[in-house]
Amino acid sequence: MQQEKRYSVMTEHELRKEIGILQEQARKAEQMGMVNEFAVLERKVQLAKAYLIDPDAFKTGELYEIEGNPGQYFKIDYLNGVFAWGYRLNGDGHEEALPISLLKKLK
Repeated sequence: MQQEKRYSVMTEHELRKEIGILQEQARKAEQMGMVNEFAVLERKVQLAKAYLIDPDAFKTGELYEIEGNPGQYFKIDYLNGVFAWGYRLNGDGHEEALPISLLKKLK
């Protein structure tokens, strides 16, 4: 059994290839009505995409829109790798971590 490579050690080319494979698997899972499998694969795609983004492009204390959730905003308290830790505006007040690929800069 071959050990899967971690996203953090993959090259950009390997990450893009992995994203394509995951998106195809997600499409098939959605067509087959496998909702849970689809959700897991979509999350993996977002995580892999986060490794293609420079974390230095994100600043603590700033607001970002959450991709796929129009009108939902996230304030970053700190960054840890490719995860932004902070709070959703108008959320329940609990700290959470989002992959930076889910955050969109406000215009």
